[in-house]
Amino acid sequence: MNLIARWLVNGLLFLVVAAILPDSIHIAGIGTALLVALLWGLLSMTLKPILVILTLPVNILSLGLFTFVINAFLFWFLAQIVKGFEVDGFGVAFLGALILSVLHLIAGMAFRKREE
Repeated sequence: MNLIARWLVNGLLFLVVAAILPDSIHIAGIGTALLVALLWGLLSMTLKPILVILTLPVNILSLGLFTFVINAFLFWFLAQIVKGFEVDGFGVAFLGALILSVLHLIAGMAFRKREE
């Protein structure tokens, strides 16, 4: 799947997460969702590897489950810096990041089957 298609799918997935948790996660519109998807990709490529390395002992002890906390932090952080994207707390960010991870997994499997 090419880069623009991934970006559009990620924007759509953020809208789906907001639809699943309508009382806790708010996205102003498709433009905001695309901006959040773009920034999510940039943070996942730059800041997330640094955080994973810094928290490596905890991540090893938790058998990698601490990565979900890092994803929740990035989700919450995006809500702090992007106007029009609101998350009602860290617990909601954790749940939203977890749902987003599952949706990414499902979308990835669906597009991999189409490419074969």
